[in-house]
Amino acid sequence: MGIAENIRSIKNELPPQVKLVAVSKFHPVEALQEALEAGQTVFGENRPQEFEKKAVALEGRGIEWHFIGHLQTNKLKMVLPYASLVQSVDSLHLLDAINEWGRKNGKVIPVLLELHVAAEDSKQGFYEEEILDVLFRAESYGNVCFRGLMGMATNTDCEEDIRADFGRIRACFDYLRDLFPEYEDFTELSIGMSGDWRIALDYGATIVRIGTAIFGPRVY
Repeated sequence: MGIAENIRSIKNELPPQVKLVAVSKFHPVEALQEALEAGQTVFGENRPQEFEKKAVALEGRGIEWHFIGHLQTNKLKMVLPYASLVQSVDSLHLLDAINEWGRKNGKVIPVLLELHVAAEDSKQGFYEEEILDVLFRAESYGNVCFRGLMGMATNTDCEEDIRADFGRIRACFDYLRDLFPEYEDFTELSIGMSGDWRIALDYGATIVRIGTAIFGPRVY
C-alpha cells in the first residue's frame, strides 16, 4: 500500500480520541506532502536540523509538529519556534533550558515528560520519582505546560515484556493524574510505535507515533 492507504488503514483502527503522529524522520518533504493530501496533519521528527528544514518548507500548511527525539539544549532554537509539542523532555537540564528559552521568547512550551522504563540503558528519560519531583515544583516552570507522559517499550518481540512496560507507564500516568488533579492539561499518554501501537491502545494511549507503517523503510 502507499502512504495514503497506510494512513487510512491505521486511522480506521484508531479510536477517535487517539492522535496519530506520522513520524516522518529520514523521509523527504514529498512524502509528507502525500500524507497531507491524505488528511494527515500531525507529524513527528527527531532531528533538529531536519525538523527545522521541513517546518520551514511546509510553513502555512496547517501542520502540527511534534518533536520526539533527544533534544540537545544548543538546538532549541531549531525546534521550539515550530513545535506544538515537545514529547521527549528527558532531563532536568533540558527542562530548565526549555523553560528559560520560553521566558526569553515570551512563549509557553507544551511538553511531555519522558519516562524511562525500557530495558535498554541507551533509552533516555526520567525515573518515576524524578517526574514526581518535577511536578511537585511545576509552578517554578512558568514557561512550560506539562501535558503528560511519553514512553517507549523495550525493543523486543516479547509481547509480555512490552505489555509490562506500557503497564508501568500507564500506572505512573494514573498515579500522577490522581495526585495532581489541579494540572488539568496533564492528559496525554504517548506510547506505541509502528511495531506495538495496537498493544499501546490497550493501555490508554492518547497519542501513537507511527513511522515505518506509514512511510515504509527509512530513506537515509
